[in-house]
Amino acid sequence: GRIATYHFAPTELSRQNLLKENVDDKNIIITGNTVIDALFMVVDKIKNDTALAETLKNNIKENGYDVERQKKLVLITGHRRENFGDGFKNICCAIRDLSIKYPEVDFVYPMHLNPNVRKPISEIFGIDVKNKTHDNQFSPNTFFIEPLDYLNFVFLMEKANIILTDSGGIQEEAPSLGKPVLVMRNNTERPEALDAGTVKLVGTDYDKIVKEVSELLDNEDYYNEMSQAVNPYGDGSACERIVDYMKKI
Repeated sequence: GRIATYHFAPTELSRQNLLKENVDDKNIIITGNTVIDALFMVVDKIKNDTALAETLKNNIKENGYDVERQKKLVLITGHRRENFGDGFKNICCAIRDLSIKYPEVDFVYPMHLNPNVRKPISEIFGIDVKNKTHDNQFSPNTFFIEPLDYLNFVFLMEKANIILTDSGGIQEEAPSLGKPVLVMRNNTERPEALDAGTVKLVGTDYDKIVKEVSELLDNEDYYNEMSQAVNPYGDGSACERIVDYMKKI
């Protein structure tokens, strides 16, 4: 950033931050984030390649979840160090109780490899994650699967209705697919998403997680308000804007 001549900023807030660092305004171009371009490219590839879509569907099925169940789907990811310990226990308790409250909804959790993430899953759900047990006595509609690579995850993310996550990138990507995002953190480095209404912070607070997921599942207007909010991180044309600018200069 210090030696760059041109700065392609994803958002207006990013531009303002650059201005505060004394970057010349004429060298700052707001383009949106190229990650949204990449996401749309992958989604388009999956939609137009039936063989690839079938492969991804089978990959996820072999991993423990069958998308052909065609249930409402809450997709969960978690890995943040600050949530280790009681934070992940609260998350798991909330997921367990939500899955009991909504037996017609599937909850799919690709588990991060860190033992600090997997241990509370094992403790709260009473399952052996090492042996990839997916059905359990507490909530047979909760599925714990191994981590997914990008293509498989995007395929599953598009099938989801709600994303429950502590990831940064998903806060930018999921809203472009019309998916409400509940962020299991107390703050976010993506405040534009909060302002736009595409994400909401729930932290690792059991009550907040249960309340917000329930509201999204029960209240169609509330769901539509989030799912139809405009993603502040771009429309999939960031690369085109960058190329056009470079051609002009």
